[in-house]
Amino acid sequence: MAENVTIARPYADAAFELARGAGALGPWSEVLDRLALVAADPDMQACFSDPNLSSERLTKLMVDVAGELNTEQQNFVRVLVDNDRLQVLPEIRDQFVALKNEHEGVLEADIASAFPLDDAMLATLKADLEQRFKAKLSVKVSVDPQLIGGVRIAVGDEVIDASVRGKLANMAAALKN
Repeated sequence: MAENVTIARPYADAAFELARGAGALGPWSEVLDRLALVAADPDMQACFSDPNLSSERLTKLMVDVAGELNTEQQNFVRVLVDNDRLQVLPEIRDQFVALKNEHEGVLEADIASAFPLDDAMLATLKADLEQRFKAKLSVKVSVDPQLIGGVRIAVGDEVIDASVRGKLANMAAALKN
């Protein structure tokens, strides 16, 4: 996996520079999301290693399946095909999003909740976190019943564990000492 990240870095940097230069970070992000989904499909992965598919045909297949792509984005896909890098599209997308978020001053927040959060609770929690971290947040929410109750929030390197499971673990550690 670390090797894929290393391979993906220059492609993510190039895509970011193209997108930033065109003022199209959002559209490029959406395109990379679609391309990463296409590249993750097992049927498409079989096509990547098919010796009967020429570079031109594989590029056309990727472009057709991914939907609307502008000329720069099509050329980007062509470069990935020519260099046999389609398999690292998920890592390219992840690194692109990280560069985009850094450029826009956005932090990623992963919120795990014991129960589904309604829109009002999520909006309040997001507003409180944005005030605490003094940055806009891109929030991913998941449900983890093992938390028993409460939430566990990870923003960058900082983790806020307000879950019942976390509190029980802290109490158990305190009782051992």
